Amino acid sequence: MSFNNIIGNEKVKELLNKSIEQNNILHSYLFLGIEGIGKSLFAKQFAKMILCQNDIKPCNKCKSCIEFENNNNPDFTIINNDEKVIKIDQIREMNKKITEKPITSNKKVYIINNSDTMTKEAQNSLLKTLEEPPEYAVIMLIASNENKLLNTIRSRTIKINFNKLKYEELLEYVAKNNIEGLKNNMLLFADGSIEKVLKIKENEESYLQIENLINNLDKKNLIYILNNSEVLYKAKEEIYDILEYINILLLNTKEIEKINCVKYVEEAKRRLNSSSNYDMTIDNLLIKMWEEINEKYSRC
Repeated sequence: MSFNNIIGNEKVKELLNKSIEQNNILHSYLFLGIEGIGKSLFAKQFAKMILCQNDIKPCNKCKSCIEFENNNNPDFTIINNDEKVIKIDQIREMNKKITEKPITSNKKVYIINNSDTMTKEAQNSLLKTLEEPPEYAVIMLIASNENKLLNTIRSRTIKINFNKLKYEELLEYVAKNNIEGLKNNMLLFADGSIEKVLKIKENEESYLQIENLINNLDKKNLIYILNNSEVLYKAKEEIYDILEYINILLLNTKEIEKINCVKYVEEAKRRLNSSSNYDMTIDNLLIKMWEEINEKYSRC
């Protein structure tokens, strides 16, 4: 029907389309999966179809569809974690508004993005609505970690699991959106997440510098490596992503010396987690990797 512009998760498309075709819309859903695979896109498109006033959904012509596209449909609300958590006041406001009958459509739809960031108080407040929702209400929870949700919340929602996008689907997305320059290792590092692809593209220069650094470990002396690793020393905010990318580069070779360096990357993660000195940790990582790869020189 109308998920054609969203890449991946074909089984979810079939399930949601079937719900629309059979007019079997439930009161509460829990969309689960890693970040950046399109859960919110699916939820918004599903909401538009639910609210559409014509038989072919979405028709893109009815009052509801037009209002939806203009972001002013009175029967549709998205709740976000603007302050990194969703507070009880946000849910209380939703509980109050949800009792008001629909204006344009026969339904009202609420999407709670990052619902696993709701405070315990907010979840308990939501629970009251989930237990006795108005007949016209549909609530969709979007989450990456269901363990952060109360069991009582999870038991009152229909869970829909989203899978990571396949490598080929990421290639399709990159091609459709004219995203150029991303190397194979970068797409592998994205691990099935479109959000991660976009983040990698945004920081592409840094990832290219890291790749160049790893490629030079067996070609340049240690002083050169230490003096040309500025990208690592400046990457405090993204260091765990950078270290994961280094692992991808090391493992995606046939050189046993480089593969052996993964243990030093993991050691660096542990040292950073234990609040070790940042620059000294990076120094130690680079020295150990260089020595592992250039063992015959380091012995001298």
